[in-house]
Amino acid sequence: MAQKLQLAGAVVLITGAASGIGAALALGLAARGCRLLLVDRDAAGLEAVAGKARAAGAAVETQAIDLADAEAIQTLPDWVEGRFGHLDVLINNAGVALGGRFDETHLEDFEWLMDINLRAVVRMCHAFLPMLRARPAAQIVNLSSLFGLIAPPGQVAYATSKFAVRGFTEALRHEYAGTGLGVTVVHPGGVATAIARSARGTRPPTDPEAAERARVEDEKAREAFGKLLTLSPEDAAAAIVQGLERRLPRILIGKDAKSAALIQRLMPAGYWKTIMRLSGGKV
Repeated sequence: MAQKLQLAGAVVLITGAASGIGAALALGLAARGCRLLLVDRDAAGLEAVAGKARAAGAAVETQAIDLADAEAIQTLPDWVEGRFGHLDVLINNAGVALGGRFDETHLEDFEWLMDINLRAVVRMCHAFLPMLRARPAAQIVNLSSLFGLIAPPGQVAYATSKFAVRGFTEALRHEYAGTGLGVTVVHPGGVATAIARSARGTRPPTDPEAAERARVEDEKAREAFGKLLTLSPEDAAAAIVQGLERRLPRILIGKDAKSAALIQRLMPAGYWKTIMRLSGGKV
């Protein structure tokens, strides 16, 4: 049985901490007495969250970096060592979105998403493994997605990255089974964050009329997708914190994620038709 993870006094690093689930996690863990290392490319948003966490009594350090920068990630262990001396929990939460059909997607945009959603997760885990393994009890928490369980059309890049995060995390968990290092994959459903609004779309056609049609279609798609995001970041963060305390191997957040996981298991090849029928075509 893995040693119990004590959150009070634990040192926790959270990526994507300037908004959404990351910000809610920072405040939720501050309330549990954690010492926080917050990472995001949004320096202003990061400091705003850090200020709230400090007001709650937490010791907080921040680092504004772009997680697509592999060299910047390599500097983080020394930064953590210099601030708190060790790390107990690594939460890879940062992520971006890219909508549109695969045949309309530029590979440059696809690679941009993979750098942040997948490669940064791999690089962060690799960089911090020695520090985490040195602790009697430590945890890695990697956020996948509902779209790491099911793969909808129009989300090829995003689903690719989130399925990969799921596979990477599960394999890593099996490698460290029976040690003090636990590994958790999280599958949030429709959480009301800014990821849909800030998602990149396909690049517009050069023809003005076609470009305007594409813009209108993109706005409609964003609006429709946004209506599916009903769970609050605070509720999602609370579920993650509870799962972290229990050192769960997998956390499903929201009825949509739980339903999708069940339907996919029952109908691995035909789940999408069933989900479309049950949702009235609104997914």
